[in-house]
Amino acid sequence: MTENLSEALTLLLIEDDDGDAFLVEELLRQAMAPPKIFRARSLREALSKLTSEIQCVLVDLSLPDASRLEALEAVLELAPHTAVLVLTGLRDTHVGTAAVQAGAQDYLVKQDVDARLLARSIRYAMERKRADLAQLRLMQAELTAKENARLQSGLLPVKLLRTDAIEYTTRYLPGSGGTLAGDFLDTVQTPDGAVHVVVGDVCGHGPDEAALGVALRIAWRTLVLAGQTGDTLLRTLDALLRAERKAPEIFTTLCMATIAPDLRHARMRVVGHPPPVLLRDGTVDVVPGAPSGPPLGIFAEAEWPAIEVPLGEEWSMMLYTDGLIEGAVGERQQLLGVDGLVNLIREHGGIDLDRLLDDVGTLSDDLAVVLMSRRRR
Repeated sequence: MTENLSEALTLLLIEDDDGDAFLVEELLRQAMAPPKIFRARSLREALSKLTSEIQCVLVDLSLPDASRLEALEAVLELAPHTAVLVLTGLRDTHVGTAAVQAGAQDYLVKQDVDARLLARSIRYAMERKRADLAQLRLMQAELTAKENARLQSGLLPVKLLRTDAIEYTTRYLPGSGGTLAGDFLDTVQTPDGAVHVVVGDVCGHGPDEAALGVALRIAWRTLVLAGQTGDTLLRTLDALLRAERKAPEIFTTLCMATIAPDLRHARMRVVGHPPPVLLRDGTVDVVPGAPSGPPLGIFAEAEWPAIEVPLGEEWSMMLYTDGLIEGAVGERQQLLGVDGLVNLIREHGGIDLDRLLDDVGTLSDDLAVVLMSRRRR
């Protein structure tokens, strides 16, 4: 016998005719590795035996409690990841073709079955099912990638920055899982010359969180262009978050800064977010007094006092999400943390994003970073 079952399988045979069932069982006993066979005489009995250990189902389409394709449809609904092989009579080959079109992997005419054909059909049915599932996963991955691309375009807008006195760099990286999250960033320069920047993080991962991040980012930009800043802006974002989130436990942290038109000082609000890093006169430190208030979506009457930050003539300021400080560094793969981030920048002698991310290595969470620098003229 050149065609055989080379591995022990667990099958479910749904057949009400004892003679036909005996024939199938006898033919399968001739396999190199005879399968474990469960028998069901009706669709109702089959549904109770269709467990996760079943690798392939052989189903007769003439059952006492199901006619034509009813049995097949019930099996496919209950076990969508299991291979299904349909058994038909000599006069019902057209039904077998319809069964394949409905989702079965193959069909056999009972009168034509021998041990070799049966073993080969079972093996081929399982391989076709694996191929079908792989193709389905590929299509789902492609759809997810396209959706993520659309969401990411909303999370990463084109900056509205007119001045060339500021060097502007961003990074946006997914975590090790590759799932898009709700990290977002934006930069807007208003007609008065002030530069507004935000970096935020919606808790959780997935398209819902990413969509919420897009909504918050667009709302922030709209409010800034409309002249809204400070607590008024944050309370509006808080109301939007509460209206749009899928669950009451979802919150958002963010850091936003308004750099004055003279580019020598900034006003910040750190909303339950990691503190920004500042490099001034060769000194690296974090913004003192951060955070200035709790995350959005936690307390209904929260306040976020402004933090006044002198910048001077030459400076660099980095806003980031917690994916950066939760990265693992060193041989022991310890979490970087805020203090570790500051020490790493000191070792580098400045803020070099590419070098910094190389040292951090694999990210466990998404990462959004905005680095703004002003050089002495």
